[in-house]
Amino acid sequence: MIDVLIIGSGGAGLSAALAAKEAGASVLVVGKMYPTNSQTAMAQGGMNAALGNVEEDHVSLHIADTIKSAHGLCDEDTVRHMCADAPQTIAWLERIGVPFSRIDIGAADDNAEALSSEVSPLHTIAQRKMGGASAKRACYAQDYTGLKLLHTLYDTCLKEGIAFLDEHFLLELIVPDDTAKGAVVLDIRSGEVKQIDAKSVIIATGGYGGIYHGYTTNMYGASGDGIAAVLRAGGAVSDMEFVQFHPTGLKHSAILMSESARGEGGYLVNSKQERFVDELKPRDEVARAIFEQLQKQEEVFLDLRHLGEEKLMTLLPQEVALCKLHEGVDPVSELVPIKPVTHYTMGGIDVDYALEVNGIKGCFAVGECANAKVHGANRLGGNSLLEITAFGRFAGENAYKHAVYASSKPANSNVLHACQKKIERLFTQEAPIDFYTHRKALGKRFYENVGIVRTEAGLTQALEEVVATQIALKKMGIRDRSKTNNQNLVEFLEFENALMLAPTIISAALARKESRGAHCRSDYPQSDDTHFKKHIVLQWKDKQ
Repeated sequence: MIDVLIIGSGGAGLSAALAAKEAGASVLVVGKMYPTNSQTAMAQGGMNAALGNVEEDHVSLHIADTIKSAHGLCDEDTVRHMCADAPQTIAWLERIGVPFSRIDIGAADDNAEALSSEVSPLHTIAQRKMGGASAKRACYAQDYTGLKLLHTLYDTCLKEGIAFLDEHFLLELIVPDDTAKGAVVLDIRSGEVKQIDAKSVIIATGGYGGIYHGYTTNMYGASGDGIAAVLRAGGAVSDMEFVQFHPTGLKHSAILMSESARGEGGYLVNSKQERFVDELKPRDEVARAIFEQLQKQEEVFLDLRHLGEEKLMTLLPQEVALCKLHEGVDPVSELVPIKPVTHYTMGGIDVDYALEVNGIKGCFAVGECANAKVHGANRLGGNSLLEITAFGRFAGENAYKHAVYASSKPANSNVLHACQKKIERLFTQEAPIDFYTHRKALGKRFYENVGIVRTEAGLTQALEEVVATQIALKKMGIRDRSKTNNQNLVEFLEFENALMLAPTIISAALARKESRGAHCRSDYPQSDDTHFKKHIVLQWKDKQ
């Protein structure tokens, strides 16, 4: 029986795996894709830590910025934990080989070599300023930070002999007597449904931004699979209404233009080439400012021309390449058309201070799938990579501590048999309604009605359409009958999970009759601390 089963092979899952392995656990990492394809690779801009390498900074300022960005909905003790751990987390990543960009410590000095030998590698890491920050705090690796972080973590896991099951889709958690004992997964390559027994489980499956299909920087597979499984198993979710819209997605593809572009001095301009907002305000404020311009029938552009080709190619080579490939423009000499798109989901699985799921003992959750109460109503740019590594390690340590005292008796096979029957049924039932059409429609409806600015009428309309789609789901299914490598099956299961989570997002947004951070209600434009300075928690009374 495995000590620690980790479901999700992105940055959070890999950090948890390394910490659990270091503690002495037997570890298995299960992912529905390969680790190097995870969403972590899309986090380009940087990772916050108060190192003070470029300008004066302190952990207390990082804490204050995070709390301010959260608009009163964070747990201050958890925020202090994350921010205080940031320098040590960067130091750990530096030791395992993350190739951070560096500052020049005196290349022109005759004693530069001697000086280099006296300076700690941690103190030569370059840092840039991101939105909502009071200092240049984000450690970066050009504009490939998440990608290089992810590859380094994966390489280290392989060196440590950590076991992986790639291309395995989470179907259900096994939770007898409210205690996690493993999971049932679908082997995508073979079509086999398998049971994995474990003493403790970590969910690190990412967020639910894929619900906004066609209007998100996320991969379409970001369908909240782990969150949905936890809900079905009796766990709780919270703050599902808080969805962050990144100000700068490319206009036609929704591909992310990193905040690092504005952190390095990029401007936001309208059709008249007028700047209309401080580009380094928090993301919710910048996204709303762009939305207002679009409502006035103005186009909005990211202007990087004044930075010059040398700086762009040194610090932002990926952004230049993305603009050329997906938008057909060269940011060295042309304006880049942009629009706000869904980027990050602040809500998720409700966890306690130890990151254990509220409602399920021995089950931990970390990363974007979890609500550790550090991001609140609006995540501070640069805190996502910090959270997945610092808290990923914390989750791994805590899961192993639980495993030490957990029973090694496997659960029965009831959940396995139920999942096998469901998959068998999907291969035989008719599917007269095409779910892909409904997936696309759901994304559009969410972007329009559960988007940057919301109203009672718009949210109610979205909820009615979601309920109608849930009813129609009985006539949807798969049309590819292949048992092996069936992507049609995977995408249908993802759609089921997204459709299950959709009402939790809308219901929480309807209940929160105020505007706070990323949740903006034009019919309730003010914040109401008296009634809503609290988390909205949802949990099913009966397990499904």
